[in-house]
Amino acid sequence: MAEQKIFAGPRIRRIRSGLNLTQTAMAASLGISASYLNLIERNQRPLTVQLLLKLASTYEIDLDELQGKGEANLVAQLREVFSDPLLAGSVPDNSELAEFTEGAPNAAAGTVKLFQAYRESLERLSGLSSMMAKEGSSAALHGTRLPVDEMRQAFEERSPYIPALERAAEELLEQLDMSDGLMAALRRWLVQEHGLVVQFLSVETMPDWRRRFDRHSNRLMISERLSPADQLQEVAVEVALLARKDLIDEEVEFLNLTTDESRRLARFEFARLLALAMMLPYENFLSTARRLRYDINVLRSRFRVTFAQAAWRLTMLQRQGQSAVPFFVMETDTAGNRIRRAGASGFPKTRFGGDCPKLVVHQAFGSPGQIFAEAVITPEDARFVVLGRTVEGLRSGYFDRPQRTALLIGFDVAHAGDVVYGDGLVGTGARAPMEIGPACRLCERQGCIARAYPPLTRPLGLDDMVRGLSAFDFH
Repeated sequence: MAEQKIFAGPRIRRIRSGLNLTQTAMAASLGISASYLNLIERNQRPLTVQLLLKLASTYEIDLDELQGKGEANLVAQLREVFSDPLLAGSVPDNSELAEFTEGAPNAAAGTVKLFQAYRESLERLSGLSSMMAKEGSSAALHGTRLPVDEMRQAFEERSPYIPALERAAEELLEQLDMSDGLMAALRRWLVQEHGLVVQFLSVETMPDWRRRFDRHSNRLMISERLSPADQLQEVAVEVALLARKDLIDEEVEFLNLTTDESRRLARFEFARLLALAMMLPYENFLSTARRLRYDINVLRSRFRVTFAQAAWRLTMLQRQGQSAVPFFVMETDTAGNRIRRAGASGFPKTRFGGDCPKLVVHQAFGSPGQIFAEAVITPEDARFVVLGRTVEGLRSGYFDRPQRTALLIGFDVAHAGDVVYGDGLVGTGARAPMEIGPACRLCERQGCIARAYPPLTRPLGLDDMVRGLSAFDFH
């Protein structure tokens, strides 16, 4: 061991610089001359074992660090880096790699980490490419979407305010005798115009349907499982399909859907929107909503509709010069399936997303019927007020599992003063908004304990000595 010689000049220089010592000061503490230390730092004199032990005891330095044992592993890692085909034309020899690691170990370690992140990104892209290859090209993937997905996307990308449907609803209401209510007026219209009788039937008679039109008996049968407001909507949908079929067909063609099935689904969606416009007339509903500061629970009671019907109607009130606060709504179930999304100018997918696990819509399932509201902020600093509440579906029997979904309702924080749900969430004394993202795979927020997946846009953490709050640390 006494004869062992170690040349570690750059390492000694880094240690001295880290301790803010001059060569004279370090040489004095080691019992050598400053000129001799200068020769050691320039690798012109070896670091003997005796001097090695003196350094370790004086400055509490790890002997493995002084002998460069960690750098040997770093050289091996750099050799792997330069074996990549991308660097095939610039492969250094072992001595050059050793000089690199010894002279600039931090830069060498950073090169290794960068290469590991590059390899990991390639693997991610390869996995995505393989997945897409199984379905064909991206164009083929677009063409193989389910009809319901194509229809939903078409509606999400447009404003739910449709002037032609609003005018049609107003014209239909003017034709009806409303003296004994909308339900009676619609039933009377169906009998007079089409000889169609509405009947409300039991679960035993209609075990699998909510609405059924029997052409042979000319009856419209509605299930007793529906609430009175939902029964009214089903009757209004039938009136819409019969009275304004031409208009609905024109709106469907405007969507440029690719399959008959998606067009059929869109036809019923337009009929649903027209039915809501009849149930909640534009001017009356808008003026009442403004007066009540968009309190949906009060609105549903005032107009005798469901919470969901009132919420969806709010998104449609965007007539020029006579518009409401621009709301957006998303409906989801307990499994996280998105059933429907809409917004004043299309659901704000790029700015908001709607798939963050921290959103109150998921919390709502724990307390059915209760409204949860909070302010949120996106990574792009867009701020919203959102509320979540469950809504009940069909009435269930004892052996049925109840149908329950939840609505996420939101609006830009700039309108918080006009909406009852913004009270206390914005301004002086309000707590900081909840930090959300579009979806875990697209969100780059650090330290999120709710993260379910790592982001596709970042490499996973490579430091075995550190672990963050998330199960998926990344750089």
